Amino acid sequence: MIFNLLQVPQVDPEAIAIQADSAKVALKEAAKVLAEDPNKFLMGLGEHAIAFGLKVLAAIAIYAVGSWLIKWVRKLLRAFFNRRGTEPTLSTFVISFTSITLTILVLVITIGTLGVNTTSFAALLAAGGMAIGMALSGTVQNFAGGLMILLFKPFKVGDYIKAQGYEGTVTEVSIVSTKIRTVANSIIVIPNGALFNGNIDNFSEKPFHRVHFDVSVAYGSDADKVRELLLGLAAADERILDGKDEGTAAPSVVLNSLANSSVDFRLVVWVKTPDYWPVTFDITERIYKALPENGIEFPFPQMDVHVKNG
Repeated sequence: MIFNLLQVPQVDPEAIAIQADSAKVALKEAAKVLAEDPNKFLMGLGEHAIAFGLKVLAAIAIYAVGSWLIKWVRKLLRAFFNRRGTEPTLSTFVISFTSITLTILVLVITIGTLGVNTTSFAALLAAGGMAIGMALSGTVQNFAGGLMILLFKPFKVGDYIKAQGYEGTVTEVSIVSTKIRTVANSIIVIPNGALFNGNIDNFSEKPFHRVHFDVSVAYGSDADKVRELLLGLAAADERILDGKDEGTAAPSVVLNSLANSSVDFRLVVWVKTPDYWPVTFDITERIYKALPENGIEFPFPQMDVHVKNG
């Protein structure tokens, strides 16, 4: 349908002939008036020129006033966003989009003032907009997602988030995508459409976070000794909280499960958000060193084979 609108219409020879005949008749009438009464012809020509001149002046005035109003609206929007502390990306987009829309509107009104039929022009703009929208449907979705992110702010630059299977620190939020830096220093670009429609875990939104360590030991290990060792490692680290802060709890150890080849314990601690990864790495290494030093063995997958004689 869109391509049909953009196709050049077929020429009707009969219609062209009729228009040509009408033009000839008009020229003959004008020549007759000029020959019979030159003053009348000149007066009529002057009236048409004056009428067209007035239309041109009106169009210039409308365009000038419209341009001034657009500048005033831009200043008003910029002041509004500055007072609210809106993200620069969002404010720039809204101001630019509003300015372009108003400029197109002013141009259409200006052209209409000159007596040009703007219906076809508006239809062409609508068809072009529809074609662009269909071709860039994915980009439009990311565009809308970016607006929602900038408007509702589920995260901001500098936050550590987990989303779309990735986690890292947000380095940039643009109108169509978000960049995060992982712990491996890789830059991941995530489309805003998928990001906003998916689950977002913002680690930086709260000052404290829970960390848990799953520790598997061999069957026959002393459970009380394992618990004592794990709690001792937690108590020795000053970054691990003691549960006095609101929303946190003291370190604890539970026997999580009895697996096929291991007894699984879980150490649960609370830390400040910036200490999440440092504590995770350090305590994991200390567990690996401390348990064997105290006679606690890590299990290996085992299978008992019973041989029956005869």
